[in-house]
Amino acid sequence: MVFKKLLGALGVGGPSVDTVLRPGPALPGGPLSGEVRLRGGGSDVTVERISLLLVARVEMEGHDEEQEGTVVLERFTVGGGFRLTEGAEHAVPFTVTLPWETPVTELHGQPLGPVLGIRTELEVAGARDKGDLDALVVAPLPAQEAILEAFGQLGYGFKSADLELGHIRGTGQQLPCYQEIEIVPLAGQAHAVNEIEVTFLASPAGLEVVIEADKRAGLHSESHDTVHRFTTSLHTVPQPDRNAEVDAWLQQVIGAHTAHAAPYPYAQGGGHHHDDEHRRSGPGTGAVVAGVAAGVAVGVVGGMVAAEVIDEIGDAFEGDEDGEGDEEG
Repeated sequence: MVFKKLLGALGVGGPSVDTVLRPGPALPGGPLSGEVRLRGGGSDVTVERISLLLVARVEMEGHDEEQEGTVVLERFTVGGGFRLTEGAEHAVPFTVTLPWETPVTELHGQPLGPVLGIRTELEVAGARDKGDLDALVVAPLPAQEAILEAFGQLGYGFKSADLELGHIRGTGQQLPCYQEIEIVPLAGQAHAVNEIEVTFLASPAGLEVVIEADKRAGLHSESHDTVHRFTTSLHTVPQPDRNAEVDAWLQQVIGAHTAHAAPYPYAQGGGHHHDDEHRRSGPGTGAVVAGVAAGVAVGVVGGMVAAEVIDEIGDAFEGDEDGEGDEEG
């Protein structure tokens, strides 16, 4: 067993920690289980608190260019209040519940691009130190997977996915960032629509689906975005019904998009535009992805493939090791 030393506030010779997550992808709103394994250092200490931080790498709009930073999406307290003697080993099992809006990092085993991690934080004698950092894999809920499946079966392709810092107005968004999945429009729509962006906002009550159409700018016109919000159930329905539902959404979004020209700002701190006046209700859930998964399978994931995403999890958060720039949700 390899333990990671805590060499910051706790000092060289302090306790070491290794967090082991249960194998397999987690689900938004689902349980995350594992074990925090501690080994005592050169002296006895009282472990006051063990925290797990759900962290994400997000894109944020700067004054001149887009930048990346680390955001804390959730903090869980999983243990504490015990004495760890010199050289002793102590295990703390845990089960926590992930936020319903936790971004999806993979689809059918293929990475989508967003990078999430679970960071272990130890508090000893009033000093907090960041220790272990583990990559977190999150698969879509059945309803989310079925909607992506519908895009593929309707002929749309997957382009990329990222996390944006900010809030979408008019929605029930809880986290400080949201995930955008970029979809390539059909060939017959290319003259009017440059790309389609899909955001899932899940909750125990159901699933909000935000669909944004980005209009291609013409020689004498400015590009603009049009957004629609739809609500659907988390329950499973036959895939043909899901396909019809998504197709109806797209017809409404693209049809309205060609008629709208006035932009409406929607993302606080961002540079996108949304118009949230259109709503529609429908059913919900899953199957196997066609065109969307095909785009992922050939590695169209922002230049990263599965192995690289896992190998670079430490590098992705390296710039925030000292805690600067972190935001807690």
